[in-house]
Amino acid sequence: MTESVKRLWHDSLYKFDTPQPSYWEASAGESGITGQLLQGSHQCDVAIIGGGYTGLSAALHLARDYNVDVRVLEAGHIGWGASGRNGGFCCMGGTKLPYSSIVRRFGLDELKRYVQSQIDAIELVRDLAAEEDIDFLPQGDCEYLVADSEKDFKALSASAEYQRDVLGIDVRTHSKDEFAEIGYRSPHQHGAVSIRPSFGLHPLKYAQGLGRAVERRGAKLHPYSEVIHWAKDGDDHVLKTANGELRAKRVILTGNGFMPEHLHGGMRGRPVPVQSVIVVTRPLTEDELDAQGWRTQSPCVNSANLYFYYRILSDKRLMLGGRGDHIGDPAGADAAGEYQRQCIGQRWPAFEGIEFTHQWRGLVCFTRNFRPSIGRMPEDKSIYFGFGYQGTGVNNATWTGRELAKWLAGEHASDDLDPRHLPAVYRGRAPKIPLAFLRRQYVRLGLAAYKVRDVIGV
Repeated sequence: MTESVKRLWHDSLYKFDTPQPSYWEASAGESGITGQLLQGSHQCDVAIIGGGYTGLSAALHLARDYNVDVRVLEAGHIGWGASGRNGGFCCMGGTKLPYSSIVRRFGLDELKRYVQSQIDAIELVRDLAAEEDIDFLPQGDCEYLVADSEKDFKALSASAEYQRDVLGIDVRTHSKDEFAEIGYRSPHQHGAVSIRPSFGLHPLKYAQGLGRAVERRGAKLHPYSEVIHWAKDGDDHVLKTANGELRAKRVILTGNGFMPEHLHGGMRGRPVPVQSVIVVTRPLTEDELDAQGWRTQSPCVNSANLYFYYRILSDKRLMLGGRGDHIGDPAGADAAGEYQRQCIGQRWPAFEGIEFTHQWRGLVCFTRNFRPSIGRMPEDKSIYFGFGYQGTGVNNATWTGRELAKWLAGEHASDDLDPRHLPAVYRGRAPKIPLAFLRRQYVRLGLAAYKVRDVIGV
């Protein structure tokens, strides 16, 4: 049954029994998770499809705070998907809409509510780490948005002023010379803005820590238990895997870029998975870092439309990520990785020719309206969902999981399909993509348009 599933990207991206060859997998250590393959027939109150940040956070909060009987079904190991292979940026974001668009659509008060939720989400990650004893190797105290040109620096500075004066965000502007003293030197560095609260972490260690906490609080994890069939039997949802069956009164559907949308017609054609490729160097020496003037451990993003995200890791390796190809096969991944390796030498000449030890890829999730999507299925109000974090899932997915738990537990009881207790930016199911089977082609055209804009400086 699984073999017949037609997925959006190349099949090599969906090998659930194979971990990615990532730096995170190589350095995370033993997970300490005792979850077992789902075998035989079982039942619970809430079944969660997806063992990433959203599903783990929802399970943790349901079990710990509300004593709900919950189980998590994951196709790979816990943290197999984007939760275990992202860049480790715990930073504000969640939407690709400009602030002006949010104000026009929802009003300034709703924008402020959304901004506060982003700050709360970052602090939630810190709080969970403290409460559940999760050592995810935190690094840095902000996120830097680095200007690629003087024109970009002016735009970043204007945006920083609005964020600081109108929205109350802790945003600071740093000239090219100032950033060279606190960040790094580069021919592509023309100043930066810093945004707090933000920091970097080890994403797989964080996912593993959440998994251990879930089990410690009484919920059950079932890795390598891909749901291959979903049906209703009266009021029960019947989720079948290759080796077992789970009945539940309610279901939370997660997965973000790896969303199993084929399982339910109400989700088909709504996520927009986009491939991301990450490369990591060998550890850099102090002399090599000094040659480039690299001083910060905070995560960085450059100002291009087709941007890179990068950071120095705890053992002094340089990690850089960016968008992948439009097919997702291994050859395309290799080409994307080679392009990124070349860009490192162009941006930081002192690192040209340096050896690389790891390269891997995954899927981030966008939506047609460029907003996160949290809600209930109109077709069946016993199904809840959360996805579409637009590339900033560490904190957004964690926060979404908690909010879904509150909703299911009755803390925000409502008959509405949309969660009215949340900021408006999050509410409701993302719109379906017209001719959804062409999503890869849409992504290709969109990335090409961004590349042209970067070339002409728009």
